[in-house]
Amino acid sequence: MALAAWLWDTAFAPFAEFAFMRRALVATLALSLSAAPLGVFLTLRRMSLLGDALSHAVLPGVAIGFMLSGLSLTAMALGGVAAGMLVAALAGLVTRFTTLKEDASLAAIYLVALALGVMLISGHGTQLDLLHILFGSALGVNHEGLLMVACVASVSVLLLAAMYRGLVLESFDPVFLGAAGRRGWLWQQVFLMLVVVNLVAGFQTLGTLMAVGLMMLPAVSSRLWHDTLPAQLVNASVQAMLASSTGLLLSYHLDTPSGPTIIGCAGALY
Repeated sequence: MALAAWLWDTAFAPFAEFAFMRRALVATLALSLSAAPLGVFLTLRRMSLLGDALSHAVLPGVAIGFMLSGLSLTAMALGGVAAGMLVAALAGLVTRFTTLKEDASLAAIYLVALALGVMLISGHGTQLDLLHILFGSALGVNHEGLLMVACVASVSVLLLAAMYRGLVLESFDPVFLGAAGRRGWLWQQVFLMLVVVNLVAGFQTLGTLMAVGLMMLPAVSSRLWHDTLPAQLVNASVQAMLASSTGLLLSYHLDTPSGPTIIGCAGALY
């Protein structure tokens, strides 16, 4: 009985008793189902740096949304999506018209974007605002944020299912995809949009610096466990959900920031 009581108090009572814990759990589990599979495709396409770069690149857009509307989730989300897609487009243009490879151009542009975003927030907000945007607060997710995450996750999963065959072909044999009359560039652009939207959806819960962790760490770890793509997709989502639930509990009991704690749990699983 004592063990059962301890288990209840430790693992279940926080979610049963507090609405903010339930909202945080639902939000992070939803992100796990959509972001982790995207991370698997990023690693498959040797684009792991892209996820990290875009997670930093959304910061100026989030900062501009913050400057215009305060902590309005809608304004910051729209700004983040616009900034992320702009950086991806700029990196592509630099790669196309210069001798730099895509990873080098991404590294340069996202560092500039990160610095600009921090400067904008620091100049127009408090230290608390900066920490909230950089590292997020899963325990502070409101109904608006939960609805946004749920919508993004649902649309992402549906689009991934519809695009699965095309993404696999584009990842393994883009020449064949083009010869078959399918537009590889279209898959690429929709995929990039999904990555950016999921990173933006994750910034409130995990922060702009930590959101990429839930996308990439389970994906990289899943490749150590499985050789087949479907198994990697399932494994990555399961690891992300386990890291999310465990991280929230540790954050609650140890009074640590929820975002870094969740990513720390994902790192421990890796």
